[in-house]
Amino acid sequence: MTTTRDITIDTDDGPMPAFEAVPDDDAKGGVVVVQEAFGVTNHIQDIARRLAGDGWLAVAPAFFHRQGSPVLSYDDFDSVMPMMQQLNAAGIATDLAAAFGHLEDSGFGARRSGIVGFCMGGTVSFYAATLRPLGAAVTFYGGGVAQGRFGLPSLVDLAQALETPWLGLFGDLDQGIPVEDVETLRDAAARAPVETEIVRYPDAEHGFNCNDRPSYNPEAAADAWERTLDWLNRHIGT
Repeated sequence: MTTTRDITIDTDDGPMPAFEAVPDDDAKGGVVVVQEAFGVTNHIQDIARRLAGDGWLAVAPAFFHRQGSPVLSYDDFDSVMPMMQQLNAAGIATDLAAAFGHLEDSGFGARRSGIVGFCMGGTVSFYAATLRPLGAAVTFYGGGVAQGRFGLPSLVDLAQALETPWLGLFGDLDQGIPVEDVETLRDAAARAPVETEIVRYPDAEHGFNCNDRPSYNPEAAADAWERTLDWLNRHIGT
């Protein structure tokens, strides 16, 4: 069983709404869940609940809080793109610091904290793993692999700055993230001073983990989720 609630996290740029899921027993650690480009959707809230079910305190901040924290439908690309274009490295770093500060206030310092991100959140998770030595980080189909986004360098260029064990999960049929770029990232991440791993799913598209999207792939999603929990359990607090 878990307890969920809506909370507000103070940032240097104002209040940031967040969804929090707390296990009934003592948490093993804390995990920041980073939203898709569509906001803190039902899927993202479900991820937080599932993490709490595995024993983690999970918090999903609204990284679009400067734009009113909207939740957008999966086919509303006319609204999604302007939201994403307003993101920048400084704002992302500010929000990450506030989210991890919330976990620290809850009793979980960097080594007992992790981050899991989806879509644009996968990019943010990778960036977070270069900013501080967290316990673990997981990226689901994060873009910006070969060409940077949000004013950040590409993930390939950031890879050697990783301070956190990082797991990347990608679909070979993702039209926005070519397999060649994923393999270049694998090589770059292998040179980081922390453990890294990339898993590719031959039959999976972008968004394969989200059962609210037509690209949902239940087999890939199940395997990726098992690997995510294993990565968190192996690395956080050890």
